[in-house]
Amino acid sequence: MRVPVVHQRARRRRARYARLLWNGAEILVTLGVVLMLLVVHQLWWTNRQAREGAERKVQALESEWGARDGSEGGEGSAAVGGSGSGGGSGSSRDRSGADSRTAPDSASATDTNPRPRWTQAYAILSIPRLGLRVPVAEGISKGNVLNKGYVGHYPDTAQPGRAGNFALAGHRNTHGEPFRYINRLRRGDRIEVETPAAVYTYVVDRTLAQTSAGDGGVIREIPRSSVRPSYGYTDPGYYLTLTTCTPEYTSKYRLVVWGKLGSMRPR
Repeated sequence: MRVPVVHQRARRRRARYARLLWNGAEILVTLGVVLMLLVVHQLWWTNRQAREGAERKVQALESEWGARDGSEGGEGSAAVGGSGSGGGSGSSRDRSGADSRTAPDSASATDTNPRPRWTQAYAILSIPRLGLRVPVAEGISKGNVLNKGYVGHYPDTAQPGRAGNFALAGHRNTHGEPFRYINRLRRGDRIEVETPAAVYTYVVDRTLAQTSAGDGGVIREIPRSSVRPSYGYTDPGYYLTLTTCTPEYTSKYRLVVWGKLGSMRPR
């Protein structure tokens, strides 16, 4: 009877392969867990943090304005573009060439508040159809504005209620995603912008479902797409522009919603 001979070299080789397979499996499982945590962080945690922070800021602005209304007869000093920014500067005829008679009733009332500081939250955007109520801050910085769940005001565009184009940007996904559903807005929907001085009501007028990320024409004083010129306007007016990324979870293109100022009421 033969005694089987154990080949130590073959055994060591098999053991080495087994360790390699085990270590590879551990690495794959670890990577999977890390990726899952990253997804949870981006899609859930950043939204939760940003939304809570944005809600607190809205409440803080409302409290601040309420206190001013009580102590100063409603003449707040929180920043709203008094001299305007870019297309919204000066009188109702400045830069746009639009006569004050083209504005809605009372829309040309003087707003004497100073220009907002960079990244300062100074207004509240409300969209009843979407149940949205978020702060508006100066600038479109990701870290200091958009990633906080705020809506950002494009520098050098008009301020609320001023002649020209009051242009805003917001995230569609993650970090509060305030503009996730603006594709659902339809002509005639109301959009309100509250400042310490007044509440401006814009009415949705047109939508551009997709344009390039570099289409600066959509936020000009008279908004008109540079990529798709059939979309936009040709006459001076009092415009509101909302922009966000599209399709969802990408930043390849931009979705644009335009509105026109319908009315203004003092606070």
